[in-house]
Amino acid sequence: MFKKILKWFGAIVLLLVGGVTIATGFRQHLEYDAPFPFVKASKDSAVIERGRNIVFGPAHCVACHSTDANKDSLLQAGIDPVLSGGYLFDLPFGKLYSRNITSDTATGIGKYTDMEIGRIIRYGVHANGEVVLPFMTYQHMTDDDLSAVISYLRSTKPVKKEIPLPEFTVMGKVLKAFILKPLGPTEKVEKTITPDTSAAYGRYLVSNVANCGACHTKRDGVGQFVGEPLAGGNPFIEPGKDTLTPPNLTPHATGRLNSWTKEIFIARFRMGKLIEHSHMPWSSYSRMSDDDLTAIWNYLGSLKPVKTEEVKN
Repeated sequence: MFKKILKWFGAIVLLLVGGVTIATGFRQHLEYDAPFPFVKASKDSAVIERGRNIVFGPAHCVACHSTDANKDSLLQAGIDPVLSGGYLFDLPFGKLYSRNITSDTATGIGKYTDMEIGRIIRYGVHANGEVVLPFMTYQHMTDDDLSAVISYLRSTKPVKKEIPLPEFTVMGKVLKAFILKPLGPTEKVEKTITPDTSAAYGRYLVSNVANCGACHTKRDGVGQFVGEPLAGGNPFIEPGKDTLTPPNLTPHATGRLNSWTKEIFIARFRMGKLIEHSHMPWSSYSRMSDDDLTAIWNYLGSLKPVKTEEVKN
């Protein structure tokens, strides 16, 4: 009797595994419906320059879309690294490569329309309808800034560089089939915003462009935010390197900025990267204007103070 139960149990398990395997295969290329933002590239030099400042400044696109070993020193020298992609993310669920976002019509963004690029950035849905892995968090970037970014990318020198397709592990294929979904805006997206030194503009930069919360807010084991916003993040533990922990940015006595002035804050950004293995894109952020950094300072100072353990790094 017991053997018969085991046989039935084994048969059921095999059927379930087989069913999941077949379903996973069928669901690798699901197509999602998402609107196309009404954005249009411009040839206006001021618009292109705004896009360039976003791309190489707060949006820190170069962090992923360049493989130049000298990109930090280039950024701080005012030189724009080439955004031809190919950066490898060797993750538990697969090997992923950043895309070529130069204007090349064969291997870069030149093969897409403005609105297709806009949908990729804002909704995480590719031109063919498939989901884009949610590394970018620009869902709430204004229409005008999104257009400016596309305008700049259109103006770049085309670089022909084929990028390998993702290589998903079994776990990665299951995640793609059943878990991964497009992440679109969760609130109204504004058409435009006026750059100034206000806390409101600082909030826009921190939350919608620079993505500070991604590192400076605690997450659980599956990447969901569980801590108070900007009150400090999870430690980066790397073998053979000092552990670095993103500090608390709220105006509490235990926060990193409590003893700083606005002038010290801006001066620190101008220094760029001081710790070689820091994941903070200091070199990109160093290219933000004094007004941008003042706005961020004003926004961080307006946050609810949150008590945390002090971070020494």
